[in-house]
Amino acid sequence: MTWHTKDNLPYIDQRLEPDLYGFIKDRIIKDRQTYFHAIGGIADHIHLAVSFFPPFEIDTWIGKMKGASSYEFGKGLQWQSGYGVVSFGTRDLPWIISYIHDQKERHRTGRISERLERFRDD
Repeated sequence: MTWHTKDNLPYIDQRLEPDLYGFIKDRIIKDRQTYFHAIGGIADHIHLAVSFFPPFEIDTWIGKMKGASSYEFGKGLQWQSGYGVVSFGTRDLPWIISYIHDQKERHRTGRISERLERFRDD
């Protein structure tokens, strides 16, 4: 899954990133309905690889995750509305985790996956 900062502004700088990623990872690990695989991103968006155990309301969960992280980090972090979710089988998980961990390099070199990076404003 992925979501962007408000107005795609570069809120996630080198100082914020470790604390933000740690905060989100910790919340996922503590949630009994989810299993954490990976987190990564660049200054204006994040990617997560998470397994969910049914029944699960993904929109509610993402809303709570975005709200909690905005609250925790104050005005220095705002998210735009919406999110993207792509599902994959277990066989694809190593590729997905590698892709997420390599976000900065992929964006720097333009080697991004349209399936994982595409977003719409509507």
